[in-house]
Amino acid sequence: MAIKSYVKKRLEKLFTNQTNRIVKKYKPIIVAVTGSVGKTSTKHAIATVLAEKYRVQFQEGNYNTEISVPFIFLGRPLPNLYNPFGWYAAWLHGQKILRNGLAYEVVVVEIGTDYPGDVIRFQKFLRPNISIVTAVSEEHMEFFPDLEAVAKEELSIANYSDALLVNADDIAEEYLQKYIPRNVELHSYGFKHSEYKLSINKDAKQVMQFSVILGSGQELTTKARVLAEHSLKPIAGAIAVADLLGLDEKQIINGVHNFKPVPGRMQVLNGIKNSIIIDDSYNSSPLACKAALDALYKQEAPQHIAILGMMNELGNFSEAAHREIGEYCDPKKLDLVVTVGKDAKTILADTAEAKGCHVARCDSPYQAGKLVAERLKENGVVLAKGSQNGVFTEEAVKQLLADGGDVFKLVRQSDFWMAKKRAQFADAE
Repeated sequence: MAIKSYVKKRLEKLFTNQTNRIVKKYKPIIVAVTGSVGKTSTKHAIATVLAEKYRVQFQEGNYNTEISVPFIFLGRPLPNLYNPFGWYAAWLHGQKILRNGLAYEVVVVEIGTDYPGDVIRFQKFLRPNISIVTAVSEEHMEFFPDLEAVAKEELSIANYSDALLVNADDIAEEYLQKYIPRNVELHSYGFKHSEYKLSINKDAKQVMQFSVILGSGQELTTKARVLAEHSLKPIAGAIAVADLLGLDEKQIINGVHNFKPVPGRMQVLNGIKNSIIIDDSYNSSPLACKAALDALYKQEAPQHIAILGMMNELGNFSEAAHREIGEYCDPKKLDLVVTVGKDAKTILADTAEAKGCHVARCDSPYQAGKLVAERLKENGVVLAKGSQNGVFTEEAVKQLLADGGDVFKLVRQSDFWMAKKRAQFADAE
């Protein structure tokens, strides 16, 4: 373990130094995305919209750690730690970039945090032109004593950013006042009192027409294929970044039209029995789970089913968080709640049941998928929400798809993840 840690640190140093040289030599525009929820959707939305004007570099996967972010700049997959040839080839590619130049003008990076101090470490080789903080909420709480510690961590990106863009809906004003330096250029977006104010004009089936006030005061009106109000926030963030970087109205509208929901994040799929599946299986937190339930509640359908997996990595907040979601389950709007994972099967399930919900507790996503398939009515709607280890609600979704070819639209379907699921649910498939 000590040798592995040493090798990893040496590789981090090698590639962060190389990336630092690339950034200093070519000065690409850097947009960094961090926050408790919504990072990946926001990253994709920004990259999609900016591509209408710039050559944009970003990575599809979760390249959000010190050792992986440099590979966004290199445009190469992160090698296995035990593959020296892969690391050497990546380093040679970086040297080639230093000699021959960049093929892109903008880099969009995602920055994650598991421990206090993770975000600030990126200042060693990043100086974002614009950083965007999507939310401050309960997620990855094992090593954070309270929500204020999360705010301090997420907003620390302001200390090495030229401009900061924040989602004013999901970040308390007191945190903005306390943890953002006065010399940082600050912008905000969201439905509330924001510079880039978002409003919904028309909510049709799976399409929302909406408006965003731009920095000039001009109102931009367009539409997006999204199911829920909170799914517009990543798009609004992307519009704000695009406006700050000089895209015109036509370019922004084209970019928004080209954006598609990311797999596992409020993606609408066709289900068996002419049902609709809302696949939000990538991850879960109290803020995101309540927003997903709101989206389910507003669907006009003869039956509403919620598959709710345990919200992992909440530490001491887990009991209160699962009770909160159990309380949010409305028996008047839900025909069935199906739970997967320890705290979901106990705390969430017990609380929802006490409120009057019909609850089914499952030991695996495979059992959950089979149960829902049996009880699903014609034209029903199903929400699948969950985290990773011990949950994997995308495997429940897989059993509900009308078209088996849609499996490629689900998250965590690689050989690595499928092996992990088989190991965790060896007797459950």
